[in-house]
Amino acid sequence: MSSNHAAVPYYFVPGPSRWPMLGGASLLLTMIGASAWVNDVSWGPYLNYIGLAGILLVLYFWFGDAISESEQGLYSERIDHSFRWSMSWFIFSEVMFFAAFFGALFYARSISMPWLADLDHKVIWPDFAAHWGNTGPAGTVQEFTTMTPFWIPTINTALLLLSGVTLTISHHALRAGHRGMTALFLFATILLGAIFMGFQVYEYMHAYSELNLKLTSGIYGATFFMLTGFHGFHVTLGAIMLSVILYRVLKGHFTPEHHFGFEGAAWYWHFVDVVWLGLYVVVYWL
Repeated sequence: MSSNHAAVPYYFVPGPSRWPMLGGASLLLTMIGASAWVNDVSWGPYLNYIGLAGILLVLYFWFGDAISESEQGLYSERIDHSFRWSMSWFIFSEVMFFAAFFGALFYARSISMPWLADLDHKVIWPDFAAHWGNTGPAGTVQEFTTMTPFWIPTINTALLLLSGVTLTISHHALRAGHRGMTALFLFATILLGAIFMGFQVYEYMHAYSELNLKLTSGIYGATFFMLTGFHGFHVTLGAIMLSVILYRVLKGHFTPEHHFGFEGAAWYWHFVDVVWLGLYVVVYWL
């Protein structure tokens, strides 16, 4: 929501939009390109990039339309409630998304691995030991070194926790009408997120080159890179969202009373923080 919060008595219904159809077409091209790419089809990468570019353009113009409608005062209190419920359900879907990966990790580590090491399977795999980070019962996975919480994951935890603090300060400054302080601490939040991603890229390079830990390193490598990789993607997405909000703050789109655009992005960022805390404990410590 923007500063132009209209008190109209009806629910605003936008006109026909081409963005859903173009967005669906872009997603289709992206997936066809990705499928062709993994099957070594020469045109796969190009189609994948075209689809991704289409998705980014659709998001840019679609959200631009929503911001324009908000700034024109077309959104009422009902729209505000609708946005809040929509964002809540979106974050809930993200909770279920990560719950599936955490569930896969729990099943592989606490159920499948002890089962493969029990007496019934000793005849098939006599040398298999049920310790997390092994090379699998068949020994087909190359030797690798598991990750530890020191020091990059711990530093990244501190960075994300600090970013949650700076974002909260920014929100309180916005509610108090201090636009300069709002922008300053919002920029600090984005910067902390960028530093987090820089450390994660370095960690991945270290894992591949020095620890021989890869996505193909058995169930350990698969769950590690899937969990941390998707979380890193969400941090990147959250930083982009906050960057758009920072631009809108500088343009004066928000008031102390009406600023759900800011709040929605803040909700998402705090969700990313919480997911990382669970990931930090389960993946790096346990």
